[in-house]
Amino acid sequence: MMNRDTYECPECSSFFAKWGHQGLAFCQLVGQAVILNARATMLIPLMFKKRMRSEVAYQLFFTGIKSLPVISVVALFIGMIFAIQTGIELQRFGQEEQVAGGVTVVMMREMGPFMTALIIAASVGASIGAQLGTMTVSEEVSALEVMSIDPVRFLVMPRLVALLVMMPLLTLYTNVLAVAGGAIIGYTQLGIELQAYVDNAVSYAEIKDLYTGLFKAVVFGFIINMVACHQGLTTTGGAVGVGKATRATVVISFLVILIIGFILTKLFYG
Repeated sequence: MMNRDTYECPECSSFFAKWGHQGLAFCQLVGQAVILNARATMLIPLMFKKRMRSEVAYQLFFTGIKSLPVISVVALFIGMIFAIQTGIELQRFGQEEQVAGGVTVVMMREMGPFMTALIIAASVGASIGAQLGTMTVSEEVSALEVMSIDPVRFLVMPRLVALLVMMPLLTLYTNVLAVAGGAIIGYTQLGIELQAYVDNAVSYAEIKDLYTGLFKAVVFGFIINMVACHQGLTTTGGAVGVGKATRATVVISFLVILIIGFILTKLFYG
């Protein structure tokens, strides 16, 4: 009888062991991030306490008001670009007035929540990751725990509330500016009267499109907070680690937003 050891392949064993360990580590990180966000969600009622109001208000200001300039520019030009590109093609068939419906539906269903989420992930999400990462490596988070202050309640929950409140509002703002940008192009470049543009936009858009986009915005807010706070609170390695956490926050947020966005679109319109 041949020895079973002759069939062992050290290279294969190490290969599968490596990928197995990486897969388990990935699942562990995802689980930790989900649990962190779940704990923050359960603590949301505490936002009405006097000690938390100022922190929640500041996060609302930081997430919403301070993001308006870049969102305004991006939303306006996204609407103008989409209108001029589709309008040129529709003009060949004498249907240029249909550009209003296209801009409105696309922005409400997909581009509004997507563009808003990507901007917030790149600005607010990166800031959260860097701030919490700096607090972690400088042991400020440990100091909060020593003083019996829950870091999830004090650091994570206010940021989650801000993202959940501001993401739908910023998405609505993005949609309005994008449609306005399309109207500018329609009037100046395609010869579409403003009243005709508005009538066409209203006739094409459905209430389901609005609800779908707003629901996506809320989900994306959860994702951005989950990734940013987890990356920040698990930062190691000093200043280099903070940089890696910030970069990972943006990259992972972008990927998860795109994947989850596709899944939600498939569920609603598939």
